[in-house]
Amino acid sequence: MSFFTTSSLHWLENILFERFGHKISLTEKERGLLLSLPNNENVIFFDQLQSVFHRSLSDFSCQQWQASSESYVGPIEDVIPAPSEIDLPEPLVELNEKGATIHYDILGLTYWMLTRLEEVERKDLDNHQRFLAVSSHAYRHGYLERPIVDEWLMILGQVIQRVWPELALKKHAFSIKVSHDVDSPSLYGFKPWSTIARMMAGHLLKRRDLKAFFIAPYVKLATGSQLHPTDPYNTFEWLMDISEANNIKSAFYFICGGNHSHDADYEPEHPVIRNLMRRIHERGHEIGLHPSYDTFQQPELIKQEAERLKRICAEEGIEQSQWGGRMHYLRWEQPTTMRAWANADMSYDSTLSYADRPGFRCGTCHEFPAFDPVAQEQMSLRIRPLVVMECTVIGSVYLGLGVTDAAEAKMQQLKMRCQQVSGTFGLLWHNSYFKTTHLKNIYNNVLGSRL
Repeated sequence: MSFFTTSSLHWLENILFERFGHKISLTEKERGLLLSLPNNENVIFFDQLQSVFHRSLSDFSCQQWQASSESYVGPIEDVIPAPSEIDLPEPLVELNEKGATIHYDILGLTYWMLTRLEEVERKDLDNHQRFLAVSSHAYRHGYLERPIVDEWLMILGQVIQRVWPELALKKHAFSIKVSHDVDSPSLYGFKPWSTIARMMAGHLLKRRDLKAFFIAPYVKLATGSQLHPTDPYNTFEWLMDISEANNIKSAFYFICGGNHSHDADYEPEHPVIRNLMRRIHERGHEIGLHPSYDTFQQPELIKQEAERLKRICAEEGIEQSQWGGRMHYLRWEQPTTMRAWANADMSYDSTLSYADRPGFRCGTCHEFPAFDPVAQEQMSLRIRPLVVMECTVIGSVYLGLGVTDAAEAKMQQLKMRCQQVSGTFGLLWHNSYFKTTHLKNIYNNVLGSRL
């Protein structure tokens, strides 16, 4: 029985090339997988390919492997989770005169996690039709907050160095990518007066907040071609200041369509939004797409909204070498949504984190090429894993740590784990999610701000 197709093997070769910097050939042979180099007799053989890594399921076991027991170094902890339908043999890695034999299907795990095959045709979805973290194998077995694909590939890298000591493996540098979904650029500016009146009543009667009571109509009246400085959601200049102080390029993702109640209350052609986009571009930051609520199963709508964003940017003289973004509400159907991004000629997507728990949905914090496990096809689209969305950690309906030191500690822990595998800490923080000074302090601290 063959587990891998020619296409999936070629894609895995690309993954290994990006990770290690060398072209390593993969050949499926006698229910095993052979890694080889040109003009080199030594090989690495995986002799325990597992069928579970080629199926959409979450109900199989997870083993534990102690790296130091075989003189290897775990990048995060000594014990590494090993999803597996069989008990792990001892030793797990055997060096021999021909190279090495590894008795764990590291590349099968890599394929299963990166392609999100686990999620294909799942029916156990939430009210937003999302596959939840709590349904995943990673959450059930306690490794969602571990980038286990990166950890196992680093173990493979150590084996490679023993089998092919002449190879100098590629070194990766830790980085931070911060992005902001612009669901609501203004608290008051785009809302109808009837809504403003209700908000004013709430400020006065429920919260006894006279300042907010007077700010609401003032900001509404003063929002003409620019966002008003006193608008509570107008944090854009401050966000760019923080990013620039930390040598980070922020990405701002705009909604460009939709008529669902969860969609935006602004139109991207509005002078306020055009001026905001132009200002973001002038300061050297990125503009991207935040497809509307109902698009995740409708590729033609994502394409329309992408074209709308690019047209507006072209009219404003905004040119970018790449275009990317993230799905609204992190709604995602694999592989439908992924193919939609590729068909819309987008460079990358940064949706893949769970809404209900932070961590490593794809098992990695390294960007990688997208692969459709149904059509068995690599795409030009890149996947940028998202590690933390602020409301996932803080919000009461999700992890629920609140605006606390514990919330900051959780974000810092996940950031550290990205550092330990020389990956990228992907952070989403909405421009509208800064209601208190403490929230700004948490954001500052997580980015390691110099301001």
